[in-house]
Amino acid sequence: MTKRHIFALFASILLMTGWIGAQTVVRVGAFPNVTHPQAMVGKNNAWFEKAMGPQIKVEWKSFNAGPSAIEALFAGAIDMTYIGPNPSISGYLRSNGEALRIVAGATSGGAALVVRNDSGIQKPEDFHGKKVASPQMGNTQDVALRAWLKANGMKSTDRGGDVQVIPLANPDQLTLFLKRSLTPHGRRNRGQRA
Repeated sequence: MTKRHIFALFASILLMTGWIGAQTVVRVGAFPNVTHPQAMVGKNNAWFEKAMGPQIKVEWKSFNAGPSAIEALFAGAIDMTYIGPNPSISGYLRSNGEALRIVAGATSGGAALVVRNDSGIQKPEDFHGKKVASPQMGNTQDVALRAWLKANGMKSTDRGGDVQVIPLANPDQLTLFLKRSLTPHGRRNRGQRA
């Protein structure tokens, strides 16, 4: 995403909501992890602040996954957020299209399932009886994981199957993955082995 795109995105939001001249703080939701680099790069390089000028202060709020960010948006705790398609659609439907607007795509590439090299997983059938992590129930990775399981003839344990899907915060996923407490690890990252 270029600086020009960031400026256009913020300008659009300000014009749509009537904030120009009236609002000095824009609260932005983001996920401080490698699966959402566009927001973190913008934050770390102060692109948003530079694009909006000194009259606008950007406050960053951290979230683990999209469903939590949607709840914050509904509660008025944030003004905008980077989230995946599933929480966006859920939020739009829950509010009958009134609570949010999807103004721009920020990334593409989809979701992939990352497994440890020593997990013994080589094909979809090898997931039977395994533990899989996703950041939060209903987030993009969680929905993609459950759809992938179903497409490969499997179900999560909460749906009568034998694959345990465990919602975990991203840092906790990595810790358990490294400790070998989880076999596969759901992450949004192209090019990894599934």
